[in-house]
Amino acid sequence: MKKVFIITGEYSGDIHAGCVAEILKKQMPDIEIEGIGGENLKNAGVNIFCDHSKMSGFGFSLKMALEHLALEKKVADYILNSYKPDLVLLVDYGTFNLRVAKRLKCSGIKVFHYIPPQVWASRKWRIKGIKKYVDEVLCIFPFEEEMYKEYGINVHYCGHPLIKQLPQKAEKEEFFRKHNLDIKRPLVSVFPGSRPLELRFFAETFIKAAKKLQKLHPDIQFCISHAPNLSDNVFDKYVHDTNFKVIRGENQALLSVSDSLILASGTVALEAALYKVPMIIGYKGPWILYLIYLLVRCIKRVSLPNIITDMDIVPELIQAKFNVDNICYETEKLLYDKKYREETIEKLGHVREKLSAKYSAQEAAGEIIKALQ
Repeated sequence: MKKVFIITGEYSGDIHAGCVAEILKKQMPDIEIEGIGGENLKNAGVNIFCDHSKMSGFGFSLKMALEHLALEKKVADYILNSYKPDLVLLVDYGTFNLRVAKRLKCSGIKVFHYIPPQVWASRKWRIKGIKKYVDEVLCIFPFEEEMYKEYGINVHYCGHPLIKQLPQKAEKEEFFRKHNLDIKRPLVSVFPGSRPLELRFFAETFIKAAKKLQKLHPDIQFCISHAPNLSDNVFDKYVHDTNFKVIRGENQALLSVSDSLILASGTVALEAALYKVPMIIGYKGPWILYLIYLLVRCIKRVSLPNIITDMDIVPELIQAKFNVDNICYETEKLLYDKKYREETIEKLGHVREKLSAKYSAQEAAGEIIKALQ
């Protein structure tokens, strides 16, 4: 019997890992899989060693950092001394996963990294650790494959998981009727992030901008997306002082039926681009971290649609540019400047063209099965 251990750190990684695990279970019925994850891995028949909420909640305090290191050691010790799998699959969550990979070095256990760290965006020196501690990289962007090959790293291009996993657009009239929205009025949806730290830095500005837009344009209706991994206690303290409709757990349907979006940077921007919904990206953090980021970044763009197409399609309001007036101005352009809106939608169509039609989870599972056999 072959054994695999999967490590995810966040909700999105759990989704992608769950798809891989499901395929592995179908193609190797006697395989045993344990891991760190959430409901998606659990539903795929994976025995959950630790819920990934213990990882995604970490912040910048010394206490949390020490807890993070303790969990890293606990996981590595369990893998090495108790579970002893044939292969460990790291999914996204680069810093934690690479540190675990380092602890597994010389154990004889194969280590694969699916959705590797975005070393092409910042901290490119991490690629040295990947080369040293990871047996095979399962990458999701076409330009990553060439980069890893240049460094002599064993790599397989799987294609982006969203190409196959992203649901079709929701039926707009049905969605509006379900949530008591007016089909005749434009819908702007706000996605303030899926982590408490993101809410802390983005939510207030996003909501202030939405309130100003509503005052200037009473025809606009707003929805706020509540990420399913955030508890009501965490989420409500940032959005309680609004009359906007809050929709939880229907992120992709809400993205697909919106006329414009106000987003925190991340995978959600790629999802929106694949639905060809115009958006603005807002991002802000502590100034000291932003200054460090400027020193370590490798590219100037931050949103995936712009990076993938090498075009400035999506307005990026970063740090000093992240304010109410700029959010309002860019959103008004996307809604009311017809030519600009049509050009933006057309350019967003290029994002899908740049990505492969491969079934990413199937490709990743295939590489794992080859390694195990």
